[in-house]
Amino acid sequence: MQSAAPFKNPDHVSIVIHNNRWRLGLVEGEKQYDALESRLAESPVITVPGITMEGDANGAPHPPENSYAMKFADKYKHITLNGGIGHNLPQEAPKAVAAANIEAGLAS
Repeated sequence: MQSAAPFKNPDHVSIVIHNNRWRLGLVEGEKQYDALESRLAESPVITVPGITMEGDANGAPHPPENSYAMKFADKYKHITLNGGIGHNLPQEAPKAVAAANIEAGLAS
């Protein structure tokens, strides 16, 4: 399986742990990317329809779902997929992801 390839990297665990600590603001990031992070933080409002999805068994900390709504000027919807769906929604629940897109009216 292609998604398993990163696990063969001997540094995978330390990279993932550092990334999660960085996302939570517990450690510093890499200074060379600070300018890019600043630009990304100032992202413009998204002017096309959008959807955000999360699995009910993701386990990763996320901001409240309504905090994403302000990023969209057009049609927007957040959907939580239930049934023990984790972090990789398209792989874990492809039919539910497709159905959610259709339900949101954002699929073509």
